[in-house]
Amino acid sequence: MLSYRHAFHAGNHADVLKHLVLIQLTRYLGQKDKPFWVIDTHAGAGAYELEGGYAAKLAEYRGGIGRLWERSDLPAPVADYVEQVRRFNPDGRLRKYPGSPFFSLWTLREQDRLRLFELHSTDARLLRSNFLDAGKQVVVEDSDGFAGLRALLPPPPRRGLVLIDPSYEEKQDYERVIQALKDALTRFPGGTYAVWYPQLTRIESRELPQRLKRLPGKGWLHVALRVREPARDGFGMHGSGMFVINPPWTLHDTLAGSMPFLVEALGEDAGAGFILEQQAA
Repeated sequence: MLSYRHAFHAGNHADVLKHLVLIQLTRYLGQKDKPFWVIDTHAGAGAYELEGGYAAKLAEYRGGIGRLWERSDLPAPVADYVEQVRRFNPDGRLRKYPGSPFFSLWTLREQDRLRLFELHSTDARLLRSNFLDAGKQVVVEDSDGFAGLRALLPPPPRRGLVLIDPSYEEKQDYERVIQALKDALTRFPGGTYAVWYPQLTRIESRELPQRLKRLPGKGWLHVALRVREPARDGFGMHGSGMFVINPPWTLHDTLAGSMPFLVEALGEDAGAGFILEQQAA
C-alpha cells in the first residue's frame, strides 16, 4: 500500500466522480449554521502537477477533468466542480489538480474543521506543506487513517462527513473499509460516510457495494461511473463508485441530472454507463 501514489491518477474519471460527490456533501452540510467536521482518511498529497512528474506519465487527467475543461454545457453540479479546479488554474490553463482536501477546504466555513490522514511519508510531507497556511482549521496527521478515525468519532459538533478512499492495492483494504465503518457507525451513527471504490474485475471490488448495503445506517446511496468495458485480461480499472451512508436527501436527484452527462463526456466505448440507486432512511 505504501508504494501507491495518487499523483499517477490525479484528475482522472474516478476523481471527477469522487470530487463531484464530495462537493455536494460538504455544501449540504454547510446549509445549517451548526459547524461540522470533514475527516479524510487517505488524503494523499493534496495537490498535483499535471504537466510534469507522476501525473504526466499516464496523463489520466486527459480522460477526466481534461474532457470537461473547455465545455460550456456542464450541468450545474459538474460546473461547480470544474469551477473549483479553476481556482488552482487562474490563468485558464489546466496545469494543476487539487486533491480531496482542497475540495473540502474550499467548501467549508470558518467554523468547520478538516482532519487529514496520510500514511505515505512523502505524500504526508507534501500534504503538510500544502496546508501550512490553513491555520487551526486543518490538522494533518502522518498516520493510518483507519486507526486515526476511531479517536475522532464522534466529532465535537456531532456533525460530520468521513471520506474513505484507500488505494485498494491490497485485498485487506476492502475488509478494513467494512470493519472501519462498523466501528464508526457504532461511535457516530448519525455521521455521513462516503466510500470511494474502484470498479475492477477482482471479486472483492465487485462484492463491496453489496457488503456496504448490509451495514447499519439511516439509508444509503450508491453511484458508479463506468467509462469502458472491462479489459479481457482483467487488468485495469474500468470505472469507480461512491457509496454514501446517511446521504443528503437531495443527492439522488442532483446526481440523476449529472450522471448521463458524465457518461457521454467521459465514456470511452459502448460499455460506458452508470449506476444510481438508493435506500431511503
